[in-house]
Parts: sequence; C-alpha cells; structure tokens
Amino acid sequence: MSSGEPPGLDLGRLAAWLPAAALPRPASPAPRALSASLIAGGKSNLTYEVTDGAGTWVLRRPPLGHVLATAHDMAREYRVMSALSGTPVPVPETYALCEDTSVLGVPFYLMERVEGTPYRNAAQLEPLGPERARAIALDMVDTLAALHRVDPAEVGLADFGRPEGFLARQVSRWKKQLDASYCRDLPAADELHKRLAAHIPEQSAPGIVHGDYRLDNILIDSADRLKAVIDWEMATLGDPLTDLALLLVYHRLGAQLGGEAVADAARAPGFPSEREIIGRYAAGSDRDLSRFGFYLGLASYKLAVILEGIHYRYLHGQTVGPGFENVGPGIYPLLESGLAALKEYS
Repeated sequence: MSSGEPPGLDLGRLAAWLPAAALPRPASPAPRALSASLIAGGKSNLTYEVTDGAGTWVLRRPPLGHVLATAHDMAREYRVMSALSGTPVPVPETYALCEDTSVLGVPFYLMERVEGTPYRNAAQLEPLGPERARAIALDMVDTLAALHRVDPAEVGLADFGRPEGFLARQVSRWKKQLDASYCRDLPAADELHKRLAAHIPEQSAPGIVHGDYRLDNILIDSADRLKAVIDWEMATLGDPLTDLALLLVYHRLGAQLGGEAVADAARAPGFPSEREIIGRYAAGSDRDLSRFGFYLGLASYKLAVILEGIHYRYLHGQTVGPGFENVGPGIYPLLESGLAALKEYS
C-alpha cells in the first residue's frame, strides 16, 4: 500500500525495492506505507521527499516524458556526489542508485534529506541583515574555490569528462543552440560569438565543474552554515573558471531583470560586489584570472542563448505564466555586458 503518490513515482514498486537500498533505518523498522511530495520539478530532474513515517529521504529522477539520457544521467549525478563525500565540499550523503527501469521506468537515486534554505531572491535574504547575507555569500564563494581545488583523480573522477578542448566545445555548443531557436537577428550575439571563437584562452587546469553553481543550488541552515551543494546534473570535468563566471553573470542578470523570473539574491544589502567575489575566489585559488573577461563573455553568451530559447517558446505560445514577455528584451543588456567584459577584464 502507498499513499500521497505524486506524478512520476510508483510508490508500491518503490516500497518493494527499498529493502535493497542501504538506507539508515531504525533497528527494527515496522513495514509502513510510503508517501511522497514533489520538491522541485520542471525540465530539470525531478526531486521528491519520500518517507515511510520512520525515515525520510530525497529521490531524484529524470523529468517526465521523453528526455535525452545524456542530459539527465542519474548515474553521473550520483557518482560525483558520492566522490565528493569526505572532501571540503559539503554534499548530501548518497544511499542507493537504481538503474533497473522496471522499478520506476527510469533510473533514479536516493540521498540524504538535508535541512536548509536555497536562497533565491533578495527578499529572502533581506530579513537576515547585511552582515549575515554577506557571510553566506562569501561562504558560497569559498566553497566554490574548495570544489575547484579537488583533484578529480584523487576522488575517482579522472574519467568523468573530457577537459581537453572544453572551452572551444562550449563556444561551439551554444552557437548551435542559438541557431536552433532563431527567431530574430541578434547582431550583438553574432559579434560576441565571433570574438569568443577567435580568442579562446589556454585553459585553466582541469577540475570538477558544477555547471550551474549559484546560491539557490546551495542549502543554508538556520545558523547560516552551508550544509550542501545540490543539483549536480550538469557536472563534468573542464575549466572550473566557467563556474565562477556563470555565478557572476547570474548576478548581473538578476540585477537587470529582477522579479520572479530570475534569481536576484545578489541585490540584497550586504551582498559582496562582483569585484569582491572575484577577489575572494582568487584568495582561495591558484588559477590564472588574467583572461577572466573571456569566461564572463562566454557565460553571458550562454545565458543569452538560454533566454533566447525561452523567448522563442514564448513567441510560439509554449510558455505558461507571467513574466516571459520581459525575457526577450533582457537579452540585449546581457550580450552587451558580455562584449564589455572581454575588454574590461582582459
């Protein structure tokens, strides 16, 4: 028997599989019905809280419907978090990976439920006050530097990606993505791509790239401690400076658009400036930031392409909810800031 069954879970099948999972349980657990609730969903991997009344866990699975396995690889997420256990990078404890699709129809895994808040908006941080908001942000930066100091080979991730040619592939990949959602001329995007392709720097030493590192992918506890970095679905081996650049461009985007459409936590009083974040990261890293303008330009291009895809779907009636009419115009300042960064930081 199962209760509270959200879309994407067959709690009966999950309950039958659970005895095979290495879950922390009471000494003599009585059989209990499972219930579950969806924590986060959408086009990203789905996250559920599952409980039998005695224990509570988090389950991750790919989105509903047809998806590319390479884009929602449960084994990769599970592997990178398991590998980082015991390093200075806090991650949820992983319990079990199930690649038997007869259970839920897709691979999935179970991990520890970590208590914490993923701060997304300035309105969430403001009640904490400037000093606490600043401390949380600086801890976020320190943790990113710690991640980038981890030697992939030492934690069993030497074959987790293809770091050689990583930057060139990124430039090419996002150009193809933009071409696939073409609906208007974007001369600034063409110019930014042209400059990026012509001035790819020598890569930073290979490291673990989170791929979507930002404050709302971090859980902060009630004592303002960083408890866990989550959402590793885009993790790979590559040039870690792309993480720092994307973090900063997310902040720029939040300052430009604000509202519920994007995360704007960096607008909260006390949040460190872009220069302070770069300086803090540099203090905890030996990576060469002399060509950081390229990385900011690439991150600006990447986010602009993502937003253009959203704008394309909005024009074709494929989005639901308010705020999407502001996405298209928001791409222009993002592209201009990317072009400016190529000069400002180089």
